[in-house]
Amino acid sequence: MSVPQRLRSSSKAPLRVSIVGQMGMPGVAELAGRIERSLRTRGHEPVSRLVSGPDWHGGGFLPPGAAAPDLVIVLGGDGTILRTARWMGYGQVPVMGVNLGHLGFLADFSRDEVDDVLDEVAAGRYRLVDHLMFECEVRRGGKVVRAELGLNEASIHAGPPFSMIDIHLHVDGDLATTYRCDGLIVATPVGSTAYSLSAGGPLVRKDLAAFVLTPLNPHTLTTRTVVDSAERRYEISVPRPNEGSACVVDGRVIAPLLPGDSVHVRRAEPRFSLLETRHHGYYRTLREKLHWAGGFRGAGPRSSAPPPEGTP
Repeated sequence: MSVPQRLRSSSKAPLRVSIVGQMGMPGVAELAGRIERSLRTRGHEPVSRLVSGPDWHGGGFLPPGAAAPDLVIVLGGDGTILRTARWMGYGQVPVMGVNLGHLGFLADFSRDEVDDVLDEVAAGRYRLVDHLMFECEVRRGGKVVRAELGLNEASIHAGPPFSMIDIHLHVDGDLATTYRCDGLIVATPVGSTAYSLSAGGPLVRKDLAAFVLTPLNPHTLTTRTVVDSAERRYEISVPRPNEGSACVVDGRVIAPLLPGDSVHVRRAEPRFSLLETRHHGYYRTLREKLHWAGGFRGAGPRSSAPPPEGTP
């Protein structure tokens, strides 16, 4: 049975679990030790892998000769999960995210829920939700000068000297439009709650197969976000980029943009898989993280008592 399939099956065999976190981040080492002990008492095979900044970008996710894990428990925030997804590359393993950061759309579980979640996993009360990933290529002179696997979004930024740029968008080889704007975001559904949302893009359910295209500060007010199929191929070109124009994937600059360059975004073969339990779901995450309380935060419950006499 292949590694990811073990967690997808009803097998009760012990799981190989990698515990990943940022070395030196407050609380990570202590929590990793506690989770490792808890997993061992349940008969599983945990290994803690606390890494420094450069380790995220060097070498493969698996040490030479090591067996692939069945589950990766990521300690940190959404940024740590994005780095881990990039680190795993084309050998994606299901992830359980434990939030030690701030918002935590992907790192959905709190540190106090870890033992309960492990009990849910042992009882088979969990689901694996697959998320779209993409490949982004920067081509120059007909050659690929940089290629990156991403989870959240690929974006084009005008950059210094901070004047608007023209961005041509082709979909499956046909010209869709020319944006005059400060940049363009091509986001996955899981990325729709990140940079794209801040730029005014819509929320798209994270297990859908779609791309969200959101221009940054477009000159034409009728230019709006477009949601299109993940089966299509997107080509972006900037005929006259600024000196600081660049292509960015999941918050990292992957290449500066020169005249004649083109950026290609398409669906990737691997899928990022996130573990959820019956107590955590899509709308609960949105409700709690975006504070969908049906009113203003801190306003308190609305009183049903009549106003005092004489109140206008």
